[in-house]
Amino acid sequence: MRTHLPELRVAAQRIGRRRFLTVAGAAAALAFTTHLPAVGVASAAELDARKITKDPFTLGVASGDPLPGSVLLWTRLAPAPYEADGGLPAERVEVEWEVAYDDQFSFVVQRGTATAHPEFAHSVHVEVTGLLSDRVYYYRFRAGTWISPVGRTRTAPGDFGFGTELSFAAVACQAYFDGYYTAYRHLAREDVDLVVHLGDYIYEYPVDAAGGHRRYTDRQLPAHFNRETVTLEDYRLRYALYKTDPDLQAAHAAHPFVVTWDDHETENNYAGAVPENDVPPAEFLLRRAAAYRAYWENQPLRAPQQPAGADMRLYRRLRFGDLAQFDILDTRQYRSNQAYGDGWQTPGPESEDPARTMTGAEQERWLLDGWKDSGTIWNVVPQQVTFAQRRNTPDAGYKLSMDTWDGYPASRKRILDGAQAAGVKNLMVLSGDAHDAYAFDLKADFNAPGSRTIGTEIATTSLTSGRDGVDKPSNWAALTQANPHMKFYNGRRGYTVITLGLFDARISFKTVTGVTTPTGTLSTAGSFVTLRDSPGLQSA
Repeated sequence: MRTHLPELRVAAQRIGRRRFLTVAGAAAALAFTTHLPAVGVASAAELDARKITKDPFTLGVASGDPLPGSVLLWTRLAPAPYEADGGLPAERVEVEWEVAYDDQFSFVVQRGTATAHPEFAHSVHVEVTGLLSDRVYYYRFRAGTWISPVGRTRTAPGDFGFGTELSFAAVACQAYFDGYYTAYRHLAREDVDLVVHLGDYIYEYPVDAAGGHRRYTDRQLPAHFNRETVTLEDYRLRYALYKTDPDLQAAHAAHPFVVTWDDHETENNYAGAVPENDVPPAEFLLRRAAAYRAYWENQPLRAPQQPAGADMRLYRRLRFGDLAQFDILDTRQYRSNQAYGDGWQTPGPESEDPARTMTGAEQERWLLDGWKDSGTIWNVVPQQVTFAQRRNTPDAGYKLSMDTWDGYPASRKRILDGAQAAGVKNLMVLSGDAHDAYAFDLKADFNAPGSRTIGTEIATTSLTSGRDGVDKPSNWAALTQANPHMKFYNGRRGYTVITLGLFDARISFKTVTGVTTPTGTLSTAGSFVTLRDSPGLQSA
């Protein structure tokens, strides 16, 4: 693994000497490397946008976190996206934005300006308010003589509106080096209201000159991508690489995104302040702060999600009228360390310790309290890793993944008990991470197949991670036999479309024939329905 720049290593050592091995300590030590934009006479000089000679919108546009009458718009100026500074000097740039009823901008309803600060890698986050609820809008940006691609977004229904349907896609795990974003090309054409990204938007691993399994012959990627991301500069460049992909740009431009991270946005399988490898905790927190900063800069997230050092409040709640409440979780930042050294292990006293937590106490209370006041038909929980029990074999000597909720069964039980106590009748947990598609019934007792079904889990497959995949992985028979509550298992790449209605929810697992070439075709690998107030998956 690469080390930090010398000044970051010195800062980490200073934290260690002062025993500030905490998020707050890392935030303080990182202040000199992650400055916030200054104000007044100390602020960065302004660049005349008319002097930008190359298209600055190479990373596309995006929108996210729709609210009733409001949406977040995003772009990032980078005329030279594969250079550390994005091709712009350390000067602020004024960017114009417009929102219209039509994609020709004949009927502009709002316009304004926003500042692209060099301290934020010239990213732009515009919180547009005063829009109509449950309405499609089009948006674009302008910097000097350059106009961005047009994006399409949609606001959420009013707080007490009773929409009849909400359709969304679930996506996850898009390792650039494992293949083309063919699934995103198809998703850009889907008629959905939003896209929920469940993590692993980037991977920290090196990408070689040929783009890994993309096997480019018409280009060579710069050598600085062929190393692990550690510094803020590394993470910013990695987002630039991913976001120059035209299929990813098309999906962002077509639909608003609701995002949450998993591990690879920072480092594989980290747990809270505990890194995967033998790195001093203070040094890892500096890396985590850099990763969190770059994540916010490159995602359509609102101001409350802006990080402070190595801390970022990513869990949040979105409501779609009386139809659905989305409680977006963060299962990386606050979790206990994986039991038994991580991996697939035999469960025991360490993993079953009641004190272990996947969410942290504060986030857990926030989730359970939020259910008490929900009142919506559907309660959807977008989060990262497999929630249901998933034994690897039907034999008595089965093992469980310590990185998923199976490694935190007491934490999972508190969530399921809380849902029942709050009267939640239509619980739907969303997950990614596994690089396969699963559908589970959530049981009151996973060791008793006949126990009550409390809700459903929809685990979407990866977009590229794991390369092409197969319909039935080698362990398909073993997992199917070992987990009677598992209703579907498929190992192809793709995404999942879920439509929540007044009386049922419909789930379609979409897969592509392959991702290691850019010509994969789309099909539906499985379809299910779960009825209102009668949890449990049925083939459709």
